[in-house]
Amino acid sequence: MIRKGLFKWPKNKTEGTPKKANALHSGLPDDICCSCPTCKKTNFVSRVRENLLVCPYCGHHFKMGVRRRIDMISDDGTFNEMFAEIAGRDVLSFPEYQTKKETAQKASGEKEGVVCGVCSVLGAQTAVFAMESEFMMGSMGSAVGERITLLFEYATLNKLPVLGFCLSGGARMQEGMVSLMQMAKTAAAVKRHSDENNLYISVLCDPTSGGVTASFASLADIIIAEPNALICFAGPRVIEQTIRQKLPQGFQRAEFLLEKGFINLICKRAELKELLANILKLHERGGKL
Repeated sequence: MIRKGLFKWPKNKTEGTPKKANALHSGLPDDICCSCPTCKKTNFVSRVRENLLVCPYCGHHFKMGVRRRIDMISDDGTFNEMFAEIAGRDVLSFPEYQTKKETAQKASGEKEGVVCGVCSVLGAQTAVFAMESEFMMGSMGSAVGERITLLFEYATLNKLPVLGFCLSGGARMQEGMVSLMQMAKTAAAVKRHSDENNLYISVLCDPTSGGVTASFASLADIIIAEPNALICFAGPRVIEQTIRQKLPQGFQRAEFLLEKGFINLICKRAELKELLANILKLHERGGKL
């Protein structure tokens, strides 16, 4: 008879313990090799990291940390972070919420689920925000909504375009109605920014769902998605259980949404910085390509 737990990781110091994923490198282990979840091929971790966290065999886009994502598109030394002091409060005294936030802060290295600031993209000045999947799955609480709203207001005042990397599991349930209110607040800020003829570009990453999809993520002038990103309000399993039908292959993935007209284009990470720079320069006030 096989003993239960025989194949679990060893816990004694002699044999060692398994290494945890490094959140700053978006889930890739610190070991020498990793397996691609799409093509199942084994990759050198160093090679994947050098390739912008994209599988060199099949093009699968691994999760990317918020700092790495901003570094990927901004010119060296130009990113200036803003509103980092804004943090949410446990307004509902939700059980274990504070503990979960502290765990998320240690895992992600961030104080909240979004990082905001100003940078230049190949010389084009822009306000930018990026959401962190390692912080409670990028869920939108009061602090996330406030930071994004303030960034749009700053961009409106200074006539700057906004570039947003959206990645979220939706509204943060631990903050209840306060979290849901951020949908209206951010949407209103986007509208005021648009009314002043300013540009907003959103890049939808895997996954973008729930209240974020239903608010600022889908209100951009130009909506770009990473390959095979899951973009939805309710997830496919929830829909299947509700309508009791099997959904089409690739339903709610970026390629499916592009076909149906919900997004404007799909762009690989290696091509994203140049694409964004061209769009920003094309929409510069009085500027030319």
